[in-house]
Amino acid sequence: MLKDLIRVVKEKDPAIKGNAEVLLYPSFWATISHRVAHHFYKKKHYFIARFISQFSRMLTGIEIHPGAKIGKGFFIDHGMGVVIGETCEIGDNVLLYQGVTLGGTGKGTGKRHPTIGNNVMIGSGAKVLGPVMIGDNAKIGAGSVVVKDVPAHTTAVGVPARCTLQPEEEQNKKPSDELDQLKLSDPVSRDLKEISDRIKVIEKILMQKEKYNRKIG
Repeated sequence: MLKDLIRVVKEKDPAIKGNAEVLLYPSFWATISHRVAHHFYKKKHYFIARFISQFSRMLTGIEIHPGAKIGKGFFIDHGMGVVIGETCEIGDNVLLYQGVTLGGTGKGTGKRHPTIGNNVMIGSGAKVLGPVMIGDNAKIGAGSVVVKDVPAHTTAVGVPARCTLQPEEEQNKKPSDELDQLKLSDPVSRDLKEISDRIKVIEKILMQKEKYNRKIG
């Protein structure tokens, strides 16, 4: 497990210079602590699990409920302020940036936190709330608030977040490996462009109609 965690940190952060630096990464310790806490949680040793979780939170600034299920290749860049809820399920090779919340809504029991697919990238400060599904290879833009499902191979940005299909050339890439928070599809800009194009077409039709009316007038 340790070798895998070291490999993930070195692959995800281009600033790292050697294996020893991995020990200084909050994500490294938060992930190890969670693996241990989750083990005790499954054994129903809830107090011990929460104690480990809260101690890790004090050390790293990352709060992961011991009940959360996290896959392989998980990485949190910087990590301060990240919150992951109890019934959250995270797939393989997922990348979170600082300030991300994978939270619940209301006081209900049962599944109340997000399910995150494989190879997902969630940008700084993004909030994913409730039992929503985030599909494989999806991107969540920085500062976005997601309260509805995000299909696979789409990008969600805005408050509330709106989805747009990723360009075909991007769909074969893994967002969590690209580490890119800037090159995101913008559904709002796309819609505005479509409206602008339609207005131009309408103006052209009206001009042609006006010219026709002058000729026959």
